Amino acid sequence: MKHLPKHLRQRWRYLAVAVEGWPDAELSRGAFQRDLWYAAQNLLGDTGSADADLTVYGFEFDGGRGHAVVRVRRGEVERGRAALACVTDVDGHPVGVRVTGVSGTVRACEERYIQRPQVHQTTRQVALDGVDRRAVVRPPRVDARVGDGHVGATDLDCE
Repeated sequence: MKHLPKHLRQRWRYLAVAVEGWPDAELSRGAFQRDLWYAAQNLLGDTGSADADLTVYGFEFDGGRGHAVVRVRRGEVERGRAALACVTDVDGHPVGVRVTGVSGTVRACEERYIQRPQVHQTTRQVALDGVDRRAVVRPPRVDARVGDGHVGATDLDCE
């Protein structure tokens, strides 16, 4: 079977996505893809999500931070961004998702918009509300352990 000529092929755009969650969250590409499809289907419906054709190409998540490259059809970029904004948790872990840029190729998307973390996280004791708590520090964020969850804070909130 012959390939289609270049002017008849489907055109794609690639969204660089920053993903942030709690330090102990373990997320996978498959779980992120599944929750993205559910969000797109709930927001856009079956035909709208099929038109956007959101596919996660690259996914990396470690220590509460990560990034993804999401492929979307060229005319559906705004709908793809809206569907990404609807992703609030992945595999039961709450996450924050932010589109950092849009590009025409995967390579350009990774080179321009995906920054590898420069700051390493540390674990230390912090005083939050007058109580010493174990916390993961990722400047300027401090994620203090409270019970079986975390509380997000900044350096100014801790003593």
